[in-house]
Amino acid sequence: MTAARCEHLLWSGDAEGAREEAGRGLSLAVSVRHPVYAGELALRRWLAGGERRAPSCAAAPYRMMIGGEWAAAAAEWERRGARYTRLWALALGEQGAPIEALRTLDGLGAARAAQWLRGELRRRGFTRIPRGPRRATAANAAGLTPRQADVLALLAEGLSNAEIAARLSLSAKTVDHHISAVLAKLGVASRGQAAALAHRMNGRGEAAI
Repeated sequence: MTAARCEHLLWSGDAEGAREEAGRGLSLAVSVRHPVYAGELALRRWLAGGERRAPSCAAAPYRMMIGGEWAAAAAEWERRGARYTRLWALALGEQGAPIEALRTLDGLGAARAAQWLRGELRRRGFTRIPRGPRRATAANAAGLTPRQADVLALLAEGLSNAEIAARLSLSAKTVDHHISAVLAKLGVASRGQAAALAHRMNGRGEAAI
């Protein structure tokens, strides 16, 4: 949850709050030598204007990202199937890599993350930065049907398949099919990853513009 709060603060423009949140969680993550949280929080803290240093216990791809080895980090995240995290390795890169990350974020409907990245690219001197999707075409950029968007919203609330079925008056088998389709369209491998991505969107598979 600390990582999610830090990310929310960063995307919302509260860099100081993001640094403080990341710093608190980072101390705990390092004390228990948790490779993922230590790496993610160190990265978020740096992106929010903090110190550019990766703890020795941080997972290797995070150490690569903070150390400037963005291409190697992107390749490793791809190997691990961590597609969303791979985007942030590309975002740290050069030439067309950040633009690829930006276009993918737009396609996922991750509007706040994309807006933040656009600002960073301008600060870094990038030109010809693609505009975000227009309001008329941005809704449901992930390609979800209205029913799949409903399922994603309830999944993000932590409901079980049976609870989703009851809420939407569907059979459990139909919900299973919808969830499989949602995971495929979002490019994620688990319900947890889908829920996390939904929270980065607006909870309905639509761009939060």
